[in-house]
Amino acid sequence: MNFLKTAASAALIASMAASVAVAGGHATTKLRMQTHFSPEQLSGEMAAKFIDDIELMSNGEIAVEMFYSSSVVKSVETFDAAATGILDCDMIGGGYQTGKNPAFQFAGDLLGGYQNPYQQMAWMLHGGGRAALNELYNGYDMEFVGWWIPGPESLVSTKPIRTAADKRLEIPLTPRSRNKSICGFGSITNCYGFH
Repeated sequence: MNFLKTAASAALIASMAASVAVAGGHATTKLRMQTHFSPEQLSGEMAAKFIDDIELMSNGEIAVEMFYSSSVVKSVETFDAAATGILDCDMIGGGYQTGKNPAFQFAGDLLGGYQNPYQQMAWMLHGGGRAALNELYNGYDMEFVGWWIPGPESLVSTKPIRTAADKRLEIPLTPRSRNKSICGFGSITNCYGFH
């Protein structure tokens, strides 16, 4: 008799717990996301905070498994991995896809195109950028969700730049940053890409 009471109580408690979980909770969406940042870099730490914010603001309904340091596929393969379902999200940047379409340079850091990240966000939110980027992404069965902008990419020099006159440089532009607009600012004497 005691065993039956215990079993019935356990069944009732389990039933109540299950109904509370169903009534109070929702199904969890699990996303697999990749970034090229390592967890030790400042940008990697910011990405981890971003993931924590997603989980907090969704009340745990969205769980993100972050893959750092391009640990699933190479950085340049992340877009295709997300488009084909190997990953769910690409947190590397559209600029890696300029080989598919040169317009992807505007989906990454607009090197030389703004003075602070808020200007880039303003273009996306208020200047028609989101629609233009989605038109581009949709052509590859992807959806542009938004930017995560940790700040401008570096423009480094092996020579000190102390005055405007020091800015007469020759800059090799990588495929990621081959933004021809930077060459029109007058301080760069020769722009060329890597082959």
